[in-house]
Amino acid sequence: MPRTAPTRNTLAVPVLALGVFGIITTEMGVVGVLPALAERLHVAPATAGWLVGSFALTVAVTGPAGVLLASRLRRKTVLATALAVFAASNALYALSDRFPLVLALRILPALFHPVFFALALTAATRLAPPAKAARAATTVFAGVSAGFAFGVPLTSYLADHLSLPAAFWSAAALNLLACAGVLAFFPDLPDTERPTYRGQLGILRRGRLWLAVAAVTLVFAAMFSGYGYIAEYLQNVTGLDTSLTGPALMAFGVVMTAGNPAFGRLLERAPVRTATAYPLLYLALYLLLDAAGPHPALMLATVLIWGAVHSGGLAVTQAWLARDATDAPEFGNSLFISFSNLGITLGTTLGGTVVATTGPRHLPLVGAALAAAALTAVLLRRRLDPDKPQPQPQPLPQQDRPDQSHPAPASTPLAP
Repeated sequence: MPRTAPTRNTLAVPVLALGVFGIITTEMGVVGVLPALAERLHVAPATAGWLVGSFALTVAVTGPAGVLLASRLRRKTVLATALAVFAASNALYALSDRFPLVLALRILPALFHPVFFALALTAATRLAPPAKAARAATTVFAGVSAGFAFGVPLTSYLADHLSLPAAFWSAAALNLLACAGVLAFFPDLPDTERPTYRGQLGILRRGRLWLAVAAVTLVFAAMFSGYGYIAEYLQNVTGLDTSLTGPALMAFGVVMTAGNPAFGRLLERAPVRTATAYPLLYLALYLLLDAAGPHPALMLATVLIWGAVHSGGLAVTQAWLARDATDAPEFGNSLFISFSNLGITLGTTLGGTVVATTGPRHLPLVGAALAAAALTAVLLRRRLDPDKPQPQPQPLPQQDRPDQSHPAPASTPLAP
């Protein structure tokens, strides 16, 4: 059945990217103001750290169930509601000085985080022409990169130069602006194939899906085993002055933002080969980091390469898992969000263990081992379903063929 594109609005996908930017700024902005927040809430910094960990854990645990429940609701309403919840939560952060309340207000928006991401990714690819679906997904993911590159530093800057409440009011305004944008510019997508709960859960019976899930988890573990301790590595292995660490991280984020479109084009042309090459690319990067670590000039150049490679992780792994969830794309995206967060937890835990026991010098070797494991999962998945074209009764547009055993329906996130 040919894919019928809904009425397109050129501002709809950028608005979704703005929403992602606001959500990431809310989620990760706390990291940059944690000491000040701990003082305001009258708790120890380690206790305040639960404001970060509880958010990620809630996303990982509740993501699939939340998206499953929201999958039969009106998309526009769900997206706008999620952003309104994030805006209200930030406003209440600005007003509250009680740790239990702020902790509860971190958990509440975390319930909506995977719902927004899953629906936004699926909607973006439905709003784009079939050949541009991967590029639409990377546009949404650009909001993630921008959140790390600009949202987190902006939160820290406002807290330092104005006040902590001002930083939270700014994040509230950002999420409210995105909410207004969704209401104004996001079209009502036709629900011609409203999914059943049983049909969506049915994808969990596919062995190949779980190999894709394993690859996603391991790729994110590889990415964040190093990235989670990048400042520690730069200062204690490279010997970089603390005054240069911030600019180096900013440069990492800027390059990461610029790298998103390049991976979008690669996924349009050769999604399977790109997904296979990505963990191999990260493996090579970690070997380069290991060699460059003690040499400041070489390491600063390598940080830029690191940012470029890191930029592809979200889009590449989402496209890889989406191949096995073409008939339940939103639920598939929820699995992606949940297990990517699980991978972040795994990677940062392993990296933290290495830093605590042997120091940061050996972090690249841990990342390389995780990248090798991710490559193994990708190759095993490919063996189950070789990437061979299947004859079609009607010629397809100039794009990659869909999964030969599960033809893509109208709401397919990405063709394989």
